[in-house]
Amino acid sequence: MPRDPIPFTTGDVSALAKSLRAQWTARATQSQVPSHVEMLNMLARAAGHRNFQQFRARGDHRPPEDRPEPAEADPAAVMRAARHFDPQGRLQRWPAQRSIQDLCLWGLWARIPAGRAFDERQISDVLTALHRFGDPAILRRTLCHIGLMTRSLDGRDYRRIERAPSPEGAALIRHLRRTGH
Repeated sequence: MPRDPIPFTTGDVSALAKSLRAQWTARATQSQVPSHVEMLNMLARAAGHRNFQQFRARGDHRPPEDRPEPAEADPAAVMRAARHFDPQGRLQRWPAQRSIQDLCLWGLWARIPAGRAFDERQISDVLTALHRFGDPAILRRTLCHIGLMTRSLDGRDYRRIERAPSPEGAALIRHLRRTGH
């Protein structure tokens, strides 16, 4: 059975190489060369994922020509999410419904500076300014969990992941910008 190719990119090849070297050195006590699966896990960890399975599950790795066309945004879902933001664009409360939580995080993601590394304190400060319910930890964890941010294994490096928003996410971001958020 042929395997589908899975593209792999990294924002910083130097950090990737350092991470791989550190992981390889940690194995130095073992005399054997890492297996194929161990190498996949090492690459995935070096790119900020827990393991290869998590990396694979995070995205649609099919070639663009094989991906389905994006669906239209659901305006009702966008408005349900928008109601959770105050006039200054801060998230007022953590929604109970998971799909609305994820959608609201697109609104926060759009306001996190791109291309910048944050330590845990810095990203917590950014998130604290973007919400009113006093729990930046849940926002940090969920942003990483749904693939909008990456976190190093030691928690010293948080980065916004650059990717296209879902149709609803893009519509929410536009709505928040139009209304002065």
